[in-house]
This record gives sequence, structure tokens and C-alpha cells, in this order.
Amino acid sequence: MDKFTKFTSRAVSLPLNDVDTDMILPAEYLKNVSRTGFGENLFQALRTDDPDFPLNLEKYKGAEVLVAGNNFGCGSSREHAVWAVVQAGFRVIIAKSFADIFYNNGAKNGLMLVTLSAPIVDKMLLDAESGDYEVSVDLESQTVTLPSGEKESFDFDPFRRHCMLGGLDDIDYINSHKAEIDAFRQTTNPTRFSSTEGL
Repeated sequence: MDKFTKFTSRAVSLPLNDVDTDMILPAEYLKNVSRTGFGENLFQALRTDDPDFPLNLEKYKGAEVLVAGNNFGCGSSREHAVWAVVQAGFRVIIAKSFADIFYNNGAKNGLMLVTLSAPIVDKMLLDAESGDYEVSVDLESQTVTLPSGEKESFDFDPFRRHCMLGGLDDIDYINSHKAEIDAFRQTTNPTRFSSTEGL
């Protein structure tokens, strides 16, 4: 996956709580046998039902940061929901909180998920309605810079931070320790675990 260090973009205001994975990517769009083609169906049901849904609005075209409320990504464990967000062009979601499984799936797929306090997110949701609200997210310093220049700090899992800064998915991370793994295997006595041991 791509490295994530610092990213700047306009933000989309999505003032909704409890956005579940079925809202993000309805179940009828899970039929692909590959990991491609999901982005075009991001929030498809909501976009179809509401012409004024944020992702339908021209003012947000090209924005790559999504700002939302509480418990974003709740519901099922489908990783497809994260794939849809990434394939639709979003690099960052800023919210008051995230569902645990969605949070972990996001980090594994290079989607930066930032948790900020409710008052800050509420102000961001309001200000981002303008369509030209630009924020910068810096994973190295773990800060979000608002248009005013104000910086807000956020917590991030140290392991996932290491992987995202290095552009490492779980397999890449394991492969990055290949030399140590090989050295350990060479020092392990293969007869130690013999099925006949003790007979």
C-alpha cells in the first residue's frame, strides 16, 4: 500500500452518526471476485435516495478527506467497505469515533482514520459545508492542521503508525523481518519438534 506521511485536501462534511458498513457499501455490491470496482458504489443507496447527499454535490468534487460523527464504520466486518472508501478517492476520515473492526481494516488498507474530540469535529462538520475547507493530516507528528492554522493532536496505534508510514500491509511487515526470521529458523533444531519425541 502507499505510504502515508502528510496529506492535505478539502473535506466533505458528512454529519451522520452510526454510519454502518451497509450504508457505506450496500450488500448487493459485494459480488465482485476481485478487490476492484467498489468505489463507484460508495454510499450508493444514500446517494440515490437523496440528491443533496454530500457526495452528490459538485462543491465536494475532488475532496479526499471525509468528516463524520460518532461510531463510523459500525455493523458487519466487511473489509469491502474500506475498499469502497479508498477506491472512491478518500485518503482520510476524521470522526468522533470509529467501530473497532473498521478502524483496523482501515489501517491495513492505507486509509487514515483520525479521532478528534466531539467539539472539534462538530465545528469541522459545520465549516466544511462551505466546500473549500482544507485540512492537513500529519501522521509523523500526529496532528491535524485546520484552515485557521490551529493544530489538533490525535492518538494512533504505534504499530499501525509504523506500518502506514512505511507503506506496509501485514504481509509486507512480516517480509520486512525476513532476515531475522531466517536467522531464527537456522538456529532452531529441526529435531526438537519431532513427532516421535518421548516415545
